Amino acid sequence: MGFILLEGGAEFGGQMASVDAQALELAGGPDAAVRFIPAAAAPDQNDQRVGKIASAWFTRLGARNARSLPIIDSASAADMQLAEELRQARLIYLPGGFPHYLGQTLAGSRCWHAAEQAYAAGAVVGGSSAGAMVVCQWYFDPARRVVVPGLGLVTNACVLPHHNSNGGSWATTLLSALPGAILIGIDEQTGAIGRAGSWTVYGRAAVTLYRNRTTEIYHAGQSFEL
Repeated sequence: MGFILLEGGAEFGGQMASVDAQALELAGGPDAAVRFIPAAAAPDQNDQRVGKIASAWFTRLGARNARSLPIIDSASAADMQLAEELRQARLIYLPGGFPHYLGQTLAGSRCWHAAEQAYAAGAVVGGSSAGAMVVCQWYFDPARRVVVPGLGLVTNACVLPHHNSNGGSWATTLLSALPGAILIGIDEQTGAIGRAGSWTVYGRAAVTLYRNRTTEIYHAGQSFEL
């Protein structure tokens, strides 16, 4: 298995350099194939801009093979060539946007199956905000205010992105809706990378865990277990 990357938002700038540089190193370094899935930004026709920003950011961090893939809807998520490119990738990143659209686009798709295969072969998989939300077993759809099954890379967990701005306000609702799950509140410009249940925090602020009726807070450089 590879590594999972979860970020709280305000990606591609500032102190996100620390977590993204670490993800690139774990993926194999500058020559690793870095691929972005910008589907979460497609509903407001922002996917091409987000893809360019993501590619430019990782290039500045040293990546020499970073590219956004045109996976923006169910049809493109079923594309065999795009799926094969994801299967060969070493870092697969899902930028933020509309979580439910992203989750529904990828669920059960050929491209997501390829991403799972890449992860099983050792790749880093994850994303920021909506991208971090949908890779967990559960995510909260703020537009409909309901909990939805996610893509399942992080079991028994639900991410609250932008935790230090608006995401923290979801905690009460989600503690009631998912009483046995672990809620992972991630502040903006903050991320965590995990493997086999062991996670390390990077970036500007903190990761807050809600579990077993307790609250735990971890800052950059600190580790926690899931």
